[in-house]
This record gives sequence, structure tokens and C-alpha cells, in this order.
Amino acid sequence: MAELAVGAWVSPAWSPEDVLAVAGEAEQAGYDSVWMADHFMANSGTEEVAEPVMYECFSLLAALAAAVPRVRLGSLVAGITYRHPAVLANTAATIDALSGGRLVLGVGAGWQLNEHAAYGIQLGSVRERIDRFEEGLTVLRGLLTEPRTTIAGEYYTITDAPRVPVVRPRVPILIGASGERRMLGIVAEHADEWNCWSTPEVFAQKSAVLDEHCERIGRDPRSIRRTTQAMLQPGKETSTPGRFVVGGSEQQIVDAIGRWREAGLDELIVPTFGAVDEARELYSWLQKEIFPQVR
Repeated sequence: MAELAVGAWVSPAWSPEDVLAVAGEAEQAGYDSVWMADHFMANSGTEEVAEPVMYECFSLLAALAAAVPRVRLGSLVAGITYRHPAVLANTAATIDALSGGRLVLGVGAGWQLNEHAAYGIQLGSVRERIDRFEEGLTVLRGLLTEPRTTIAGEYYTITDAPRVPVVRPRVPILIGASGERRMLGIVAEHADEWNCWSTPEVFAQKSAVLDEHCERIGRDPRSIRRTTQAMLQPGKETSTPGRFVVGGSEQQIVDAIGRWREAGLDELIVPTFGAVDEARELYSWLQKEIFPQVR
């Protein structure tokens, strides 16, 4: 079994100075990647504006590309509704060049109600979001890999558009998805990497569905790198309703990570959305006590 990669998911609500500092500390501690959410404010669950507001994802990733020299850097995940895919492709290519080919372009269909309402960004029905996302992926892939791209779609029209400047043949596209009927089918069709929130049991179920979609279209399921995240809470109960939380004793957390690995996980990403000092404490504890037992 290959070594499990581990990632640090830092918060765009922190100051840029803290983002750079914690990311640098995670790299020095042996983490393999640093991830940044693409949101403009906290989620209220409704159209109501919520605090805190956040710094912009790709600006922070560009700063990390210059300041943190080793680890993979990724968006987790960029809402396709916030940027035209041609803009997103060029942004990704630029950061990939700045980082020496370390960017993972994580994308999703968009979902957070209050951001779209506050800024007047069209979200649409679930079907519309997925249709737009699938079409946007075709644009992204074309502009990142093909000499010229022409697409006359329902949402995007691209006419003989040249490939964006790239430093490697393929900027990996990660898709954040959990919907088993359509979204995991889109992952099978378009993604280099797949991500979802999960517990070990949820991950195993959805990974098996992704395998089925791959087999249906004739793709090797092993060609898709698989990542997940949950809130890790040492010493706390795991039964938080409506959230993906793995907690309990040190041994319970080690056992949970072992079950993820048995289900085919390639990388565990650790979110830290609270205070900076709490994030530092969690990352240090995991690096010293947990990861030597599971990697």
C-alpha cells in the first residue's frame, strides 16, 4: 500500500500573514499539500449574509506558490459560478507556473446561497448548476490542454480560443463531488482527482460508486486520485449531526484513518477553520502522534 499523503486545509478567514505562516509550518512538519477554500463569506445555510468575510482563494494560492516551495497547492474547491472558465484556466496556469507545477485546480458546481445572493451571482437549480459545471469543465480542459478550443454551449461560447500558457502538459483537475447519480459520473469523465467530505464508511460507499461509473465508460478507476476530509476532533465524540466528524481517542482516530486507507484513500486533508492557535495545535499533534502510525 502506498504511503498516505496528508494535507493541511487552512482558512481564508485568517490574515494573509497567518495563512503563509501556518502553511510554511505545515510544510516544514512534513505535510504534503496545502489547500484553500474558495468562499467570500461564512455559510449561513440561507441567503443571509454571515461573518467572517474571507480573502480570495487564488490570490492566496499565488502568494503560497512563492512563499512555500515544496508542497502541492490546491483550491478546495473553486465554484464554477464565480469565474468564467476561461478566466479560471488562465488563473490556474499562472499559479501553476509560479509554483513550478504544483497546483491542483479543484472545482465544484457551486452551492453556497448567501454568497450568490449577496453578490448577485446566478446559482440556479441543482440541475442547472450541474449542467453549467459539466460544460465549464469541457471549456477548462480544452483551454488547459488543447491548441485551440471551440465550444458552442448553452452556458459558454468559446471560439478558436488559444491554449492558456502552461508549464506542464496537464494541470490536474480535482472535482469536489458526492452526488452518486450525476456528479460522480462527471468525476469519472473529467477528473484527475476526486474529493468529498466523508467518514470512512461514506468514503467507501461513494468510492465504489465512482468505480462503477469508471467501468461504465471504460476508464481505469485507479487513474483517479482520491482525497477526503473530515473534522478531526481528538477527545471528542464523533456523532455531530449533519457534519463529517471523526473524533475520540488517539486509537479511534488512528483506526478511522486505517479504514479510509483500506477503502482506497490516497490523501487525507485536515481542515482547520477555527483560530490560528487551535490549527497549529492540531497540526502539531497529528504530525507527532497520529501520522507516524498511519503513513
